[in-house]
Amino acid sequence: MYDFTIDQSSKAELYRDLHSALGALTDGESDAIANMANAAALIWQYLPDLNWAGFYRNVGGELVVGPFLGKPACIRIAFGDGVCGAAAATRETQRVEDVHAFPGHIACDAVSRSELVVPIVHAGRLIGVLDLDSPTPARFDAADAVGCEALVALLAPRVAG
Repeated sequence: MYDFTIDQSSKAELYRDLHSALGALTDGESDAIANMANAAALIWQYLPDLNWAGFYRNVGGELVVGPFLGKPACIRIAFGDGVCGAAAATRETQRVEDVHAFPGHIACDAVSRSELVVPIVHAGRLIGVLDLDSPTPARFDAADAVGCEALVALLAPRVAG
């Protein structure tokens, strides 16, 4: 059993502690799905105001749903489609304040209003994306993007397979 103390007094502290906890959870584990599952659970437990947290994996040049918490999700997303597909195609973090204003948004959960998607790249290869949705418009700020990018940087070699 893992019992983490996560300081939520500031985003800097929150992400520092999440990074440490994720390191402990995935240290020495080589199974990508197990590491994604624990990462999704950790993020879901400690990041406030989410309605979906999880991963899409690059399988044969398209995104396929991986471990997540939230409502059932779209199973396959083409590169370039929606926020996740945009992150996969550009390999750049996508921070969307209003998903309904995002061209081509894919509404897996109609309650979602904002989204943060971080591509997972290791050794030049796109592994997948971390996808976070919130029912609150503009939920994610630059500190969330930087914090999640740091989590993904730690996780990338541990999910590269």
